[in-house]
Amino acid sequence: MQRDLKKMSATEYDLVIVGGGISGASIAWDAALRGLKVALLEKEDFAHATTSGSSKLVHGGLRYLVNGELRLVRESLRERRIWENIAPHMVHPLPFILPTYGYGMKGGPVLAIGLAFYDLLSYDRNFVSDDDKKIPGFRSISRDEALTLMPTLKREGLTGAKIYYDCQMFAPERLCLECIEGAVEFGADAANYAEVTGFEMENAAGASRRISGVQVKDRHTGETHRIRGRIVINAAGPWADTLMGLAEGGKPARRLIRSKGIHIITREISGSNALAIQSDIGGHFFVIPWRGHTIIGTTDTVFDDDPDKVGVTEQDLRDFLSVVNDGLPGLDLKREDILHFYVGIRPLVDSSPASGEEEGKDSYNASRAAEVLDHEKIDDTFGFISAMGGKWTTSRHLAEQVVDLALMKLGRQAKCETHCTPVYGGEIGRLKSFIARARKRHPHLPAEVVENLCNYYGSRIDEVLATADERPGEREELLRRLAGNTSVLAVQVIHAIRHEMARHLSDVLFRRTGLGTLGHPGVPIVNRVTELMARELGWDDTTIANEIADALRLFGTQPPANEGGMKGASLAEATRSADR
Repeated sequence: MQRDLKKMSATEYDLVIVGGGISGASIAWDAALRGLKVALLEKEDFAHATTSGSSKLVHGGLRYLVNGELRLVRESLRERRIWENIAPHMVHPLPFILPTYGYGMKGGPVLAIGLAFYDLLSYDRNFVSDDDKKIPGFRSISRDEALTLMPTLKREGLTGAKIYYDCQMFAPERLCLECIEGAVEFGADAANYAEVTGFEMENAAGASRRISGVQVKDRHTGETHRIRGRIVINAAGPWADTLMGLAEGGKPARRLIRSKGIHIITREISGSNALAIQSDIGGHFFVIPWRGHTIIGTTDTVFDDDPDKVGVTEQDLRDFLSVVNDGLPGLDLKREDILHFYVGIRPLVDSSPASGEEEGKDSYNASRAAEVLDHEKIDDTFGFISAMGGKWTTSRHLAEQVVDLALMKLGRQAKCETHCTPVYGGEIGRLKSFIARARKRHPHLPAEVVENLCNYYGSRIDEVLATADERPGEREELLRRLAGNTSVLAVQVIHAIRHEMARHLSDVLFRRTGLGTLGHPGVPIVNRVTELMARELGWDDTTIANEIADALRLFGTQPPANEGGMKGASLAEATRSADR
């Protein structure tokens, strides 16, 4: 997978997709599989924002039942099963403990009815190719069993718990990248750090306009390119309405509610079970086991500022810790227990009348349903489609709807194949058997290293390891661990640069290897990755210093003066979970 904007500017595309998060990636993958000529453009790195800032769940959305969004729940549960099948190395079942209190809405009988309906809507959940991926129905456990599994639960009024299942992603940013790599394998072109700054316009019949491409700034060289396409797809996530306004030359046809969600990572506190916890002062949140640690999240606050300015402040962390300790009073989590934190913005479609005002917007109760906009019908702009809102879980289905519409406009027909086609790296069969075979093929590598490679690259593990043989004399050095306490090999850094468009230290640490996703990996690892990248990309001392500073900044909190868009949100408003 190579980045070449000059070549792209000399190509005529069927689709030009703006946005390299999971929505844009899924659209590119679907369209390429259906034989369309596709260009994908991302102004930062692929999966850098909302896609990597999620709770890492692929789930049906149990909470949406309360809102009566049965269609969204059913869609999500179907897509959960599809992701299990097409990304078996990345998506795995995860048990959730849901404590019950009293006999009202939080009580066992009411929750049992809701979970029974949830199971009914997921009637096809076990139509999976790997028996290890099968999901049982919910079950009830006693109060004592609940406290044995999670001693920090609030005890007053506790009557027991329900255990139900959803799914978890091993690495959402890698899964997004695999969709892009799959698109490229089928002929698509992609470029990160390629910012769309304007649109190419042609006059159509009457007062209509036709978009015939985009103007792109190469953020590495500063050069400007024109990328031509018969249809431009707006899949810019939290920036989608901004991009829409740029195309329309004014106020966008739809507005987004931007919801800021932070997560914290701490020590392991819940074993192999996740928890769905209700706090009296801040709504509910998830406690999720992940790579030997625990993710706790997420907040849900309307964010009115520029999405590029979002960050986590110390006040955010203090407020969220108060909510977590209220919901789990036996935990007594402190600031020093937070090993890492991250933030994302959820783009939610604003269904209210466009007033231009954000006061009173409610991101918690806003629907997570997506919307596909045909601008020919909205504002007489031909050749322009916007994909708005949606969830990680339903991104594949959103892409299917977008490509269906694009094909109709192009006068072509082709069936969607993403529901039955493994993602790039997904052709592994049963995961446990695949890992066992990989260990036998690579006895020279430690077992935990091979397992990590299988989880990250699936069936492409041998291609990654083969990077060590691309240049004479590299093999021995590149097949070593970056440091003694990590399962990541040096060859993964080089592969990310040569074959996955990694151009910055943060790309490798956060979105290619996961080295930084549990917190600062340590000075020796940062220095070793920097050394490898500097040698490969020709960095000078100034560039090295800037790359390290930029990457390390992502491990720190944002100064209060830079915090925007909060408008005095209450503690409860700032910490209610979006249940992504």
